[in-house]
Amino acid sequence: MASGLAALLDDVAAIAKVAAASLDDVGAAAGKASAKAVGVVVDDTAVTPGYAVGFTPDRELPIVWKIALGSLRNKFLFLLPGALALSAFAPWLITPLLMLGGAYLSYEASEKILEAFVTHEEVDQPEEFALSSAALEKEKVAGAIRTDLILSAEIMAISLASVSEETLLIQAAALAVVGFLITVGVYGVVGFIVKMDDIGLHLAKGERPALKALGRAMVKGMPSLLNGLTLVGTAAMLWVGGGIIVHGLEHLHISPIPHWVEGFSHWAGQVPGVGAITGWLAFAAGSAVVGLVLGAVIIAATHFIPKKGGH
Repeated sequence: MASGLAALLDDVAAIAKVAAASLDDVGAAAGKASAKAVGVVVDDTAVTPGYAVGFTPDRELPIVWKIALGSLRNKFLFLLPGALALSAFAPWLITPLLMLGGAYLSYEASEKILEAFVTHEEVDQPEEFALSSAALEKEKVAGAIRTDLILSAEIMAISLASVSEETLLIQAAALAVVGFLITVGVYGVVGFIVKMDDIGLHLAKGERPALKALGRAMVKGMPSLLNGLTLVGTAAMLWVGGGIIVHGLEHLHISPIPHWVEGFSHWAGQVPGVGAITGWLAFAAGSAVVGLVLGAVIIAATHFIPKKGGH
């Protein structure tokens, strides 16, 4: 009886060790995957506040909450099963799909840059006072969830590529952890951003001089923060999109562009003491240039060429 109990306890201990090792594997895989996806996360965080800003204060957080729930549905109902199916049945498709997503990010960023420099006539738009309407709120939320689907697909694809050597179970757990934590992190930050002016107003009405000064600074800094997020988001789209293209070309053994970018990064990395930083910045800059050029080509193909053909 005692020996049987001891054997049972040994089995339980062995199972616990296996479970602990699996959790360690999941944690390591999730950390690796989330680090690779950081650029798209920055872009997601930078893009989303624009969908909630402009509504009445009482609707801002509910809108962020609706978008966050839509993001979780995107990840867990569609993207996670799709990513695992790819990993199991068509792993060779991961790199081409990543490159397709990278091309889209490059196109989006390049189009934003073009719109910033090219003036165009005003077109009829819904009046600003209609922003609190239920119909427009529904439209904005749907648009944000569509954008999130694209960005989340990139996050999951990049994460999957980072853990492709793991077992299917570890991949599933790692992607689930990454998807959940990134969603909570992104929309937590977005919620703070869209309420920053309200928080600032509350602090500015207080009695403590330091908090009042902080509150005024938060209110005054809100427009600059939103503009800065737009710039950061655009830069991240170029850097991530171009980087995906560079890595994809390298994976497909199409070497000239990856060779140039890697060579530039290696040259910049020779700076004593900060070589790792300058090398990374050089690779990011080279990737952004690749993304900008590719985006410009796609814009020309989708906008200018059809217009010329129509004359």
